[in-house]
Amino acid sequence: MRYDLLAAVSVTAVAVPTAVAYAELAGFNPVVGLYSSILPLLAYACFGSSPQLIVGPDAATCMIVAAVLAPLAAQDQQRYIELSMTLSLLVGALCIAAGFARLGFVADFLSRPILCGFMNGVALTIVSKQLGAFCGFELITGTGFFLRVIDFVRRLGEAHPPTLIVGAVTFGLMLGVKRFVPRFPTPFIGVVGGVLITAAFHLENSAIPLVGAVPSGFPMPRIPSVSLDEFQMLSFDALGILIVSFCSAIATAKSFAARNGYEVDASREFIALGCANLASAVSHGFAVSGADSRTAISDVAGGKTRLTGVLAALLTTIVLLFLTRPLSLIPKTSLAAVLILAGASLFDLGAMVKLYRASRREFWVATTATLGVITIGVAAGITIAVLLTILTLLLRVSRPHDAILGLIPSTEDYGDVQEHPGARPVSGVLIYRFDASLLFFNAEYFKQRVLSVVAAAPVKPHSFLFDAEAVTMIDITAAYALEEVRAELNRQGISFAIARARTALREQLSRPGMFEAGAVLFYPSIRSAVDALGSNRPSHKAES
Repeated sequence: MRYDLLAAVSVTAVAVPTAVAYAELAGFNPVVGLYSSILPLLAYACFGSSPQLIVGPDAATCMIVAAVLAPLAAQDQQRYIELSMTLSLLVGALCIAAGFARLGFVADFLSRPILCGFMNGVALTIVSKQLGAFCGFELITGTGFFLRVIDFVRRLGEAHPPTLIVGAVTFGLMLGVKRFVPRFPTPFIGVVGGVLITAAFHLENSAIPLVGAVPSGFPMPRIPSVSLDEFQMLSFDALGILIVSFCSAIATAKSFAARNGYEVDASREFIALGCANLASAVSHGFAVSGADSRTAISDVAGGKTRLTGVLAALLTTIVLLFLTRPLSLIPKTSLAAVLILAGASLFDLGAMVKLYRASRREFWVATTATLGVITIGVAAGITIAVLLTILTLLLRVSRPHDAILGLIPSTEDYGDVQEHPGARPVSGVLIYRFDASLLFFNAEYFKQRVLSVVAAAPVKPHSFLFDAEAVTMIDITAAYALEEVRAELNRQGISFAIARARTALREQLSRPGMFEAGAVLFYPSIRSAVDALGSNRPSHKAES
């Protein structure tokens, strides 16, 4: 209890200013960020599987919410909230359905390069959107990162000196705290520092924009009122938020689980995240996710159980009921400084350097995700990156590596003759390996490769041995292609055999209508096949 209470105090000290800042980022009144930080924590405590994960407003999720809702109701705050509640309800319902369907594995479909590129794009977008507020002029025009930066540079002479000073001092204060006292809640120090600077030098009279009145108390829980067309319009966007928020939450939960020696249930996390979003919706909030920074604060402060989240929700409630007056005095430039620092911390240059060194293809996938997010939007950017990854994967699987095998000297092993220069092809027997499953999208390529390597053989073989160890799956299209290969080789006077076939392959080829009985011999190993085929006649070692 003592550790959880201390952790809850630390989490609240970070969560309150962060919620206010993220509400501004998403286009809401700051109090909406607090609404989104209370009931979701209680809901997760009831249903989550991680004892440490803290849920709440998240930078990436808020960016998508703003991108989705701004074109629909940017000038009508009440309508904006109605649509946000509907979006949260949709995300919650989809998460719960995915959890019951045991779809936790979908997180595996977002590769590390995509996540890295996506987060880098979000980081650049957050920073660019806060440059105007940081310097004291209206939000920068333009819908993309590059247009905003160009406009910022063009209007830099309009910067309001007192606002810029407060923002710069706030930013410097947070950097110092992060550098020398990393356990201190940096956002809390930043906004408190901004308030104190403004009050000490009476800068509130210098036209520094402040957060302004923050209403206390809770709104009455209710279901939002939207049209059927709006509901359908938001459904696709809800799916995008679901993917991003779940991947963010499960990645955070798993990383702390590995660090502290426990397990989390991905499908149960889906359900818990769904309940948290439903709770946020009925309390007039917006979509939430797992918060890595607040989870890290809880871990460092010694939080042990989900009671940390419950206590943090109670402390946030106290702030909402009795301490909204101090929140109204926060300079908007200080919130911009908090968001700029948060955005900068999201940008992972080191990961991009590692990707560039390890795989240029993956590096360009990550770069495409980043460029997509900062130019055409968060949801569209990540969609393009996912499609690009799927396309790259399909191309790689449809044109896999293959090899002609030979006997490696002084061993009984058979290896790729290209990788092992000393490997000797077996006289009369061409041994071929295909390093992928056989499916409809690579079946024709397999057929062409087999016929081409047979045609290119220096001496026509009397037997063709297919090493099928890598074929873990085969579909009907590929099975027919395999039969066509066997028939063509047989027409050329070349017998066809398969070594090291897995059960799935053998069962598929043994079904009625496939190979004629005895047309293909299966061998348990390459060596037994070579021994049998060396004399160009069937062997008693062949499997039935």
